[in-house]
Amino acid sequence: MKQNGPGEAPARTVDEYLLGVSEPSRSVLEHLRGVIRTAAPGAEETISYRMPAYKHHGPLVFFAAMPRHLSLYGVSRPLIEVFRDDLEGFEVTGTTIHFSAEHPLPDDLVSRFVRERIRENEVQRGHPGRGKYDHDRDT
Repeated sequence: MKQNGPGEAPARTVDEYLLGVSEPSRSVLEHLRGVIRTAAPGAEETISYRMPAYKHHGPLVFFAAMPRHLSLYGVSRPLIEVFRDDLEGFEVTGTTIHFSAEHPLPDDLVSRFVRERIRENEVQRGHPGRGKYDHDRDT
């Protein structure tokens, strides 16, 4: 991953962020971006904490390229626990899921996780008709 040098401004958009990531990690993160956007079409895409972030009634997920791994920041400890079995084989620290270009996160897992983050945020913000941790429900 290309690090911002002294005096170099951080990325202002996700496209700018991804331009600073070397292959094959860039392709993996571009794919992850597409999966997130499909699962959360109404989410705002932005840069927060110097990394790509998605928001819908609050933060949903973030992702980043680190020198030795890629990360998906899940924001929610309860959901990390709900998806614990699905995350077997990936290192999880706090609300961060570590993966690599050689061992990316499965699309279905990311989609379900993002949809649950949306439901979790909607429930927390008082939007009616949503069930917490209802990851088996069809949407």
